[in-house]
Amino acid sequence: MINILSSKSKSFKQQLLRYLDSRKPNNESKIRVVKKIISEVKKEKDQSLLKYEKKFSNLKKLNKKDLFFTKSEMDKIIKSLDIKTKNSINIAFKRIYKFHKNQKFKDFKVLDNYKNTLSYRSMPLEKVGVYVPGGVANYPSSVLMNCIPAIVAGVKKIYLTAPCIGKKINPGVIYAAKKCKVKEIYKLGGAQAIAAFTYGTQTVKKVDKIVGPGNEYVALAKKEVFGEVGIDMFAGPSEVTIIADKYSNPDWIASDLLAQAEHDEMSQSILITDNKKIIIKVKKALGSQIKFLPKKKIATKSLKKFGIAVLAKNSNEISNITNKIAPEHLEILTSKPQKYLKSINNAGSIFLGKYSPEAMGDYLAGPNHVLPTSGTAKFSSGLSVYDFLKRQSIIKISKSGIERLGSSVINLAEYENLQGHANSIKIRIK
Repeated sequence: MINILSSKSKSFKQQLLRYLDSRKPNNESKIRVVKKIISEVKKEKDQSLLKYEKKFSNLKKLNKKDLFFTKSEMDKIIKSLDIKTKNSINIAFKRIYKFHKNQKFKDFKVLDNYKNTLSYRSMPLEKVGVYVPGGVANYPSSVLMNCIPAIVAGVKKIYLTAPCIGKKINPGVIYAAKKCKVKEIYKLGGAQAIAAFTYGTQTVKKVDKIVGPGNEYVALAKKEVFGEVGIDMFAGPSEVTIIADKYSNPDWIASDLLAQAEHDEMSQSILITDNKKIIIKVKKALGSQIKFLPKKKIATKSLKKFGIAVLAKNSNEISNITNKIAPEHLEILTSKPQKYLKSINNAGSIFLGKYSPEAMGDYLAGPNHVLPTSGTAKFSSGLSVYDFLKRQSIIKISKSGIERLGSSVINLAEYENLQGHANSIKIRIK
């Protein structure tokens, strides 16, 4: 069910790389489809949205009013939500908000020796579009994690879309969106939703930035429109890496690997340890637990194709392998998890100790669950308040400042053969 690799093998590096690279999208035909949809939505607006939503939802008739939720629709849907789920969403909202409010950017101003004033300030984006994947399977946690940092940043207009035309939507999504004061909720999905947010249509508002996870078509569409709008990241399938030792609980490890595997057939669950016995015990626990999992088929395919147990020589090698993987989620379930923090630099989010399963972070621990995947944690970070802020420098040069510093600017400009730059200084200090 899960593939075992040993770092002692001569081909270990190649084997590991093969498992990691096999999940990276490389489908030219899908890219062509995405480009075609984006181009049509840009030109034909709502007409194109109706065309593609009818096609992908297998509907014969569709009107513009079917592209968004009315207030009465939302109120009716929210009434069907049970009180326990509402309370859980409320708790999650409070915890996520409380954590993210600590990320606010602090403006500053510097006055130098020549009385030049140099400032740096932040301003929120004006309009943000949030994509929530999945129809019936869409998640209120995705709404909270994508909307709350935007709220803390000061974004005034948040719009949301979820693919649900012809299907029932999860009422928790509507409740979470209302709690986040989302302006409008659209029923769109796929590349056409991303295009609509990018260029605007008669129904869908044009936004400055698009955030939120989606399938491969959504990810490719976000990559395609980047530059026209901002995006959070190019996200791939979800993943977890778990570091364990001989003291770790194999049943708990197996449950955490399965929690990741049930997400998607393309999800990746990795165990790294220097203890062979724990691998054998975890494999046995996986076989026992997966029988009772409602999403058994998805989890089984995920583990067979992408699941890995790595037997490493020692803790130093464990750290090196982990940094190579740069996982989205990293669980350190060893007896002394803290010691790995000094040697592990590449991970989207780190969960320390046996009582910190990744599922806690998915819902309400506080930090964001929108994280870099497919090794991109080597150079990027999870979604935060900073993703919804523009930073601006403000430069005010004094008369004495240009007189004192101008000659150096002239020298550099002329060295770079940019006489126009030099002249713009010279004309002020004659």
